[in-house]
Amino acid sequence: MLRQRVLSAALLVPPLVLVLILGEPWIALVIGLVALLAAVEAFRLLRAAGQPVLVPVGILFAVALAVAIGATPLLPGAALLAVSFTVVLAAIAAFRQEDPREGLSAWAMTVFGAIYVAQIGFVARAGSLAPELSSSAPLAAWGNERAWILVLLLAVWSYDTGAYFAGRRFGRARFLVHVSPSKTYAGVVGGVLAATIVVGIVLAAIGQSPALALVLGPLVSAAAQAGDLAESMLKRAAGAKDSGTLIPGHGGILDRVDSFLFAAPVLAFCVATFVR
Repeated sequence: MLRQRVLSAALLVPPLVLVLILGEPWIALVIGLVALLAAVEAFRLLRAAGQPVLVPVGILFAVALAVAIGATPLLPGAALLAVSFTVVLAAIAAFRQEDPREGLSAWAMTVFGAIYVAQIGFVARAGSLAPELSSSAPLAAWGNERAWILVLLLAVWSYDTGAYFAGRRFGRARFLVHVSPSKTYAGVVGGVLAATIVVGIVLAAIGQSPALALVLGPLVSAAAQAGDLAESMLKRAAGAKDSGTLIPGHGGILDRVDSFLFAAPVLAFCVATFVR
């Protein structure tokens, strides 16, 4: 298991680092591609769970909404308009269902699936909500968007790594076993500590007070854990072990970005609220 995780990280991390170095428009393209792949898997799981979703419509809206969320700094109000269009057009698509009860379920679950996946667009939002980086910051040359994406990536990865090793070493008491049997309280504590330390280091590198990590670390960690559990609940409902087979050792793309779907909007909120 650990060997597969290391292999997957070795395959995935270099391309992500390269995309961060290149910046836009590559970041937007990767977010759109991830939204597309994750939406395909999410709607497959929803259908396997017995939900009468409108798959092509849902995938289209998920990608469009993710792009709109990421583009909000350039197009103010784009995300809200995209949500409204998703609700309206999904309802129109659901009119074809002969049973109104099935049509209502299809409408609701299609909108849910699209919004759930589209939260990946928040990966690119925190930077637009933060003040400009100080010219004296070690990572000032990266600019706001890439710097805060780095904070998000390292926060989630360090939480996942800390939780994995702490859980294996000290994990006895488990929680929410009906959703995910491997989660332990020791893992949560280890993950939060690891994320808080790493976030503090990265905050110092972008010219922010490391003390902010005492807020950002636990909140982003809690969101990352919730995102992982939410996808586990979806897979359990669908009777699936993984969302797909795209990534060796990690299943599908949704298995790798599930934490970011919740952590990204929480980080954006924290930046807008606490960062000055």
